[in-house]
Amino acid sequence: MTEAPHLDPARKHDFVFLFDVKDGNPNGDPDAGGMPRTDPETMQGLVTDVAIKRKIRNMVTLLGEGKPGYDIYVEAGVSLNSQHERAYTALGIAKTKDKNTDTAVQSQARDWMCQTFFDVRAFGAVMTTGKQHAGRVQGPVQFTFSRSIDSVVPQEHGITRVTRTKEEDTKETEMGGKHAVPYGLYRGFGHFSAPLARRTGVTSNDLAMLWRAMELMFEHDRASTRGEMALRGLYVFSHHDAFGSAPAHALFDLISVDPQVDGPARAFQDYSVKINDGGIPDGVTLTRIVG
Repeated sequence: MTEAPHLDPARKHDFVFLFDVKDGNPNGDPDAGGMPRTDPETMQGLVTDVAIKRKIRNMVTLLGEGKPGYDIYVEAGVSLNSQHERAYTALGIAKTKDKNTDTAVQSQARDWMCQTFFDVRAFGAVMTTGKQHAGRVQGPVQFTFSRSIDSVVPQEHGITRVTRTKEEDTKETEMGGKHAVPYGLYRGFGHFSAPLARRTGVTSNDLAMLWRAMELMFEHDRASTRGEMALRGLYVFSHHDAFGSAPAHALFDLISVDPQVDGPARAFQDYSVKINDGGIPDGVTLTRIVG
């Protein structure tokens, strides 16, 4: 096993991460006109697992540039079918018009996809579209939705634009809007399955890449619509074996986040993050990567 528990792909890992947003939209909902996602019953803010994985993918693209094995499968502007065709070309397998590609061929293509693409190896993929199938991969790294500690108040701010789109509209002022929450501290959870990682070929370097990408995922994803976003905590519970020494929810309960102000929170300092170190069970090691 590797010296650092959180870098050992032969162990089960469960992790908690905290991030906040100030005067920004952390994850717009297209079904609500781009407003920040919320739970309608509690008005807690939500950020989907898809949004978090997109930021990780983008960061891996930067960190892994030029490194074999760190290509990204789900990439903007690139069709998934063309990614499958890369596997067939690299393996020298003749293309076929038959969608029911031979199982042995699919297995070869699937292995190549796992070796080549970080996100296939880590998050999994269904690669059965197009004529060149590459099978299915169940990813060892899974995320939940992230949820704000307290309720948030989504707001829409009207804006005007001096420059017009059309020449005939130059005498009119164009109006628009930006969505934001004044402040929100969000908590998300993730899981790493060692048995699934063994199937996809995840290495200690891949785990190091994952944690590093999470550390930096807001630092290189700046946009005026997202305001100020920052990772405030990343805590990894590493089990001493592949199947786990304690249930994930019991470990997550060891980290508490409590407000320290009577009114609305407007900064990370308005919360207290406490870890019950004495409650960590035997067979589990906690690594504080951030926080």
